[in-house]
Amino acid sequence: MNPELQSSLNGKKIAFISVFDKQGLEPLANALVEKYGYVLLSTGGTKKYLDERNIPAIESSEITGFDELLGGRVKSLHPEIFAGILAESADRENKAAVPFAVDTVIVNLYPFEAERDRLAKLAEEVEQDPFHMLHFIDIGGSALLRASAKNYPVVNVLGNPAQYDAFLAEMEKGNGETSLGFRKRLAVQAFSQTAYYDSLIHQHLLGQLTSKKDMEMLPDALTLPLSKITDLRYGENPHQQAALYGLAKRQVDFEYLHGKELSYNNILDMQAAWNIATEFTENPACVIVKHNNPCGVAISTQTVQDAFQRALDTDPLSAFGGVVAFNRSVNAEAAKMMKDIFLEVIIAPDFEPGAFELLSTKKNLRLVKRELPELKGEALEYKQVADDLFLVQGVDEKKAAEQGQAFKVATDKKPTDTQLEDMVFAWKVVKHVKSNAIVLAKEGKTVGIGGGQTSRIGALENALKLACDQSKDAVMASDGFLPHEDNIYAAAQARVGAIIQPGGSVKDPDVIKLANQYNIAMITTGIREFKH
Repeated sequence: MNPELQSSLNGKKIAFISVFDKQGLEPLANALVEKYGYVLLSTGGTKKYLDERNIPAIESSEITGFDELLGGRVKSLHPEIFAGILAESADRENKAAVPFAVDTVIVNLYPFEAERDRLAKLAEEVEQDPFHMLHFIDIGGSALLRASAKNYPVVNVLGNPAQYDAFLAEMEKGNGETSLGFRKRLAVQAFSQTAYYDSLIHQHLLGQLTSKKDMEMLPDALTLPLSKITDLRYGENPHQQAALYGLAKRQVDFEYLHGKELSYNNILDMQAAWNIATEFTENPACVIVKHNNPCGVAISTQTVQDAFQRALDTDPLSAFGGVVAFNRSVNAEAAKMMKDIFLEVIIAPDFEPGAFELLSTKKNLRLVKRELPELKGEALEYKQVADDLFLVQGVDEKKAAEQGQAFKVATDKKPTDTQLEDMVFAWKVVKHVKSNAIVLAKEGKTVGIGGGQTSRIGALENALKLACDQSKDAVMASDGFLPHEDNIYAAAQARVGAIIQPGGSVKDPDVIKLANQYNIAMITTGIREFKH
């Protein structure tokens, strides 16, 4: 640095500015220069932006003697810049060691997330340049944010235009100074920003590893780039604060069409219902969920409204205040059937005009439109069990049709084709019922559901109580193996016609022997489907 330039910096506060997003920059830069006497150091496009607005700034290369390299990809990564940022209070007095010290760093990052979302809809462009996203991985900006945050005792770090107003208010309150507590909060936000950014990149690159051989399913460390989508009125209970976050995304994959805002519990139940409804693809399906458990599920070979009525018949009492999901568009006929029932949410791929017009007359009823999902590859699900403990497992994406390859007839009597269809149907449902779970089904609909019991016979008794006479010739699905013959006695007494269960109990020989005595067909799946 030439002596004249160095002399001009003596006693001055210095802000280093290099931003991709110029939103809010002009008033901030003007205030720093005109009100607080700052000298601005800048680079490339940011320097040009300031020049065009007659805001005085020094090109960083004038200080470092270091020109940009690789078309601007290397410009701020220089020892003198980082020494100026990282210099602690004592270092700042030694001008020989630290020619200039930076008080404020204003940096934001290349828009990796926005470019990823833009390209998600442009497959052709991705094919033309599969490495395009690498250009949007910020290196210098991340390093500057981290260095500034590390030295928060003497440096302000602003990584987001949303922070500018609070920063200027703090400067006003402190006569051009910020408090240590404020700088520490900025540092926390900066490290959060860089952690989120790196996690986005990790998730993106991980998603490009399509083979199990390439993918480390459960690595030693996991990062979750969670961004807030919206605040919620409250959590499971009114005294709990809550918000909805997206994993590597900032918006939901459904469209909120009408009604009161979605609550924490609405979203839980809506997802539970949607998970079951989308198990079925060949026929219209309807699912009614209450408190995260299905209380009625049905498919129809005819219409959506028929599927709804069949699902409702399972347990009309529990359906009150429930969430309903469809795998087909809701038509006017189905809407008429639901209009006079108190429901919290209806979610479907679409609502026909007549249906929407009718249902939207209920001001509190939430109507949600959601596209049917594609089957994902390898994925993880997370469950928090303590403040600092998480359980992580692979998502259960196996479909019943695929599992059918492992189905084995365990009894002398083989199920009929109709029973087999109902067994597959019941198996798709029981995997979504809280354990211990029993589902009784007949003719493509549930007739009794027992879930969340501490004993399997207790779950079966609850299901039979709901089914009443409909248990005759119904099929029974159990999410876990049958540990005792009591389940067979109860099923036989209710005249259940067939059973599908995982098998694998030490009591299997006794259970199968008793099923043979009662002429009940039984299939073992070899797969357990607990849901806690």
